Amino acid sequence: MRSVLRAAVFLAVLLSATVLSIDFAQAAGKPKGKAEAAAKQAAPAVNKGKAPASRQARAAEPAARKSLTKAGSTKPAPSAGKPQTAATRNAARQLAAPTSRTSSRHASQLAAPPAKAPGRSLAQAAKKVQPGPASHRLALAEPKKSVRHALASPPDLWQEPGQLAVHSGSALVVAQDSSEALYEKNSQAVLPIASITKVMTAMVVLDSMPSLQAPITITEEDVDYLRGSRSRLHVGTVLTRETALLLALMSSENRAANALGRNYPGGLAAFVAAMNRKAASLGMSSTRFEDPTGLSSNNVSTARDLARMVAAAHRYPLIREFSTTTGARAEVNGREIEFHNTNQLVSSPTWEIGLSKTGYIQEAGKCLVMQARVAEKPVVIVLLDAAGKQTRIGDANRIKRWMESASASGRSPTRV
Repeated sequence: MRSVLRAAVFLAVLLSATVLSIDFAQAAGKPKGKAEAAAKQAAPAVNKGKAPASRQARAAEPAARKSLTKAGSTKPAPSAGKPQTAATRNAARQLAAPTSRTSSRHASQLAAPPAKAPGRSLAQAAKKVQPGPASHRLALAEPKKSVRHALASPPDLWQEPGQLAVHSGSALVVAQDSSEALYEKNSQAVLPIASITKVMTAMVVLDSMPSLQAPITITEEDVDYLRGSRSRLHVGTVLTRETALLLALMSSENRAANALGRNYPGGLAAFVAAMNRKAASLGMSSTRFEDPTGLSSNNVSTARDLARMVAAAHRYPLIREFSTTTGARAEVNGREIEFHNTNQLVSSPTWEIGLSKTGYIQEAGKCLVMQARVAEKPVVIVLLDAAGKQTRIGDANRIKRWMESASASGRSPTRV
């Protein structure tokens, strides 16, 4: 009821103020436009709660109240505390809150979410964009955890789902007879290569045409103080150069590899220099060697360069034999010790491997290079920077199945 009275007073005061302004304007000879301006100036004073400024305004209150009563009901307006009629409430709402309804309606339109949430449509669009199986998508969504993965592209370079998916950070499959790349992924990325180094070590040793039966001794210089890797070749162990070469290639024995380099004519420095010269002669322009073991992360190369190295090493019968030997017993300090190949695929009856070498240090991840005959085709496979323990093995098996499937369907694997 109070709000109704306030509204009535507001209208009455506004009308009386307008009449007074017109009277004053006519009395002073002023034009009508200035009287209207005076009326507009009088309205804010009423809005601020000031009392009517004239008797006419006070006299207009009962008339305005009476007109309101007639508009809604024949009965007089109810006093404070009594229930209001529906007509009175409607009149009060029309007088007191027309703007508030409009404001609240606009506010609700601004605040209310659209009928179709944008997030939902974006999620549907994202699902359409993501190709390949779930494992592929997870690979696109998950962040890399180490610096060396910064160069890695999405694991599957194929556009159609169900095709070859290689998860190693860098990979290359090359036809050995034509050097055609059947599959490649980051093949030009320069990465640490770990014990893949030992393939070059073996070539440089054999190029010097040493006596393979000459004895060499493991010394304190061959102990790995950089990473603390273990070895069963204790300081003082004497073995032939041939045995050292076998253990370096088959079991990735670091002390054996370092002893081979140290016993090179001119010593270890001359041996490392010969390794880099050999790499340059093979066209391995992005390759650098710092030691014969691969324990140094400064031994770096690319998948492209390593494919050249593997193809060249495959021409050495002794490297082919030693790198694919599944296991051997070697006499160390008067007793026989059994050693095994670090690549489990060489003992698989489903693989025909002509050369093999694995590698691992933290900076390089899991690495694998192989020469193999797959689907009646000789190929060189290079897998670098694999994160999981079995990722490189899984990648090699996926490549093999991919090539065999293509061969069975009468088509050749397509280069990507």
